[in-house]
Amino acid sequence: MEDMQQSLESLVRLLESYRGRDKVIRTVCFGSQLVGGLLSKSADTDLSHRQLGKSLLLFSAQLSHCRTTLRLFDDLAMLAYSHSYGVGVREDDPAVRWISVLSNVADQLYYPCEHIAWAADAELIKIKSDKWWLFSTVLWGASLLLGILRSLRVLMLLKKKLKIHERAGGGGSCSQLHGQMRAELLSFLRSMADLSNAIHWMPPGFLWAGKFPSWLVGLMGTISSVIGLIQMVNSEQTSDT
Repeated sequence: MEDMQQSLESLVRLLESYRGRDKVIRTVCFGSQLVGGLLSKSADTDLSHRQLGKSLLLFSAQLSHCRTTLRLFDDLAMLAYSHSYGVGVREDDPAVRWISVLSNVADQLYYPCEHIAWAADAELIKIKSDKWWLFSTVLWGASLLLGILRSLRVLMLLKKKLKIHERAGGGGSCSQLHGQMRAELLSFLRSMADLSNAIHWMPPGFLWAGKFPSWLVGLMGTISSVIGLIQMVNSEQTSDT
């Protein structure tokens, strides 16, 4: 009973923060798309299950629209982060520094492109939204690719440090480095899952663009979302200690 109470309190704390709520909505959104895609396309399911699958896909689409609307207010937060990071003078490695700077630029440009596309779809402005959705998807994909490159570079640097500490016999330092490598590996897997979906949403003819069924988009998004939740919980636990 006490464990259930603690779990409920943790969930409430998660939902009370903007970041936590967004991650929960994202997980439910892609999870609904995964289940809905499987139910609506399976030949073995009866009519009621297929109807449930279609309802879950519609629910997923509404949650996606919800997240897009909420991101209308993310520009200033991203600008504040980009300003505080600057040109990454605190980074020891130049490659990590400039990859991070370019990633911040792509993220900053992503938001206005998405806002314009959203406003065009809502008929607030009289332009076509297609090219603006494309711009935002390309910028998101570029940011993810840069994130993957950054993770690979960080993993390589951590591996070098680990070898040095192992030769020196630093047990505590080795344990800490292993933890950092696991965290970076999660970031790598998360970006890879998201990049697979970003490519799917590119114009037809580019790699596997448009080739994913709904359930596979949902699966990749669910993997990414669950990893994001794990990272957030781990980050909060680290800050508490």
